[in-house]
Amino acid sequence: MDRMKIIKRRLSMSLRSARPVDDSLSELAEQITLDESTVARDNGIVHENVKMGSDGESDQASGTSSDEVQSPVRVRMRNNHHRRISNEDINKRLSLPADIRLPEGYLEKFAMNSPPFDKPMSRRLRRASLSEIGFGKLETYIKLDKLGEGTYATVFKGRSKLTDNLVALKEIRLEHEEGAPCTAIREVSLLKDLKHANIVTLHDIIHTDKCLTLVFEYLEKDLKQYMDDCGSIMSVHNVKIFLFQLLRGLAYCHRRKVLHRDLKPQNLLINDRGELKLADFGLARAKSVPTKTYSNEVVTLWYRPPDVLLGSTEYSTPIDMWGVGCIFYEMITGRPLFPGSTVEDELHLIFRILGTPTEETWLGVTTNDEFKTYNFPQYKAEPLVNHAPRIDSDGHDLLSMLLQFEAKKRVSAEDAQKHSYFRTLGDQVQTLADTASLFSVKGVELHKDPGKRSSVYPESSK
Repeated sequence: MDRMKIIKRRLSMSLRSARPVDDSLSELAEQITLDESTVARDNGIVHENVKMGSDGESDQASGTSSDEVQSPVRVRMRNNHHRRISNEDINKRLSLPADIRLPEGYLEKFAMNSPPFDKPMSRRLRRASLSEIGFGKLETYIKLDKLGEGTYATVFKGRSKLTDNLVALKEIRLEHEEGAPCTAIREVSLLKDLKHANIVTLHDIIHTDKCLTLVFEYLEKDLKQYMDDCGSIMSVHNVKIFLFQLLRGLAYCHRRKVLHRDLKPQNLLINDRGELKLADFGLARAKSVPTKTYSNEVVTLWYRPPDVLLGSTEYSTPIDMWGVGCIFYEMITGRPLFPGSTVEDELHLIFRILGTPTEETWLGVTTNDEFKTYNFPQYKAEPLVNHAPRIDSDGHDLLSMLLQFEAKKRVSAEDAQKHSYFRTLGDQVQTLADTASLFSVKGVELHKDPGKRSSVYPESSK
């Protein structure tokens, strides 16, 4: 605990200084790595400590042992042998959106100062280049409507002067004593490295003495609002499309050992095209999108697996898969599966439908102290199809694989994508590139939801 307090204090001091937030996060990561290496060394384990930079690359990867910017004269002489630099070249070099507006004369200046395209850029030059374009500056964004407010943050709809696109501005207040909330640190650290079509994109990070602003891509609504808009009667075809996208994004996270830990309809964003994206990787202390105001404890409770409800802290990727099952059911029926108000009530609702667990259905549960304390009645399991009549046999099978008591028995996101339930989407959806939209596959499109009075989506021909 003392070590974490020291690290947090260091980060708070860094954030209050005039240094880029990427630098502060890098120092935090480096400090944690150093501390963990010390512990490992004390236990007879030796790890190679590669110093990481703010862009997630090591010093070795940057092609230099320091952040010194190379001589513009030397760079200019080398670049004279290369073709003329275009907007597309810069966009690719700096990972910028294709529709960005570069400042006047920037192409020529970049050509003068950037190393040849077959050579790596130093982190300092990359940061300087992005800053000159307008990233990391509040004046680059126009604040529009207020979307929501949480304990630590206020979210605004905004517009980027660089692209003229809408953005979501999540303003996280930095208290003088506490510094940046841990949730904000976690969210920034994770999203910087997650690049996927079904994960919300973090475009920019701006910090001042009093505020840390995260600039996200803007999506029109969340899944809860989408279900409300269609009277809680979604097309079963659309349920399949949304569920597949949720599994795609989650499988990508899980391959990188990232757990979301707070899956619920309010944290799944949807745009007008029907693209669904995972959002709010800060454990929902502050909302990234407009949502109704709920008690965070109660809402999150509805999607929490029984092993965690009974006190388990040894959880891995299966913690998210239970939530996927609950969201799947909610989309197909229009109502939450286990809307408990307390931990005991939540477990009671789970056991009433899935049956009270025994040693045969959940090894070790009868010796769990909390389970014994509650003394639940002996419920018999009910067929899930009784509660979700619109679900077909394949969907019922997948739902059952997601709602397993034992974490290790739950289907993984990777395997769930290959389930026969998704056969009607075609084989091509299984081989999409990470950044490719599901809707890039020919024939994949949303249908009009039965409960929606008007829709931009085409009527189903089936």
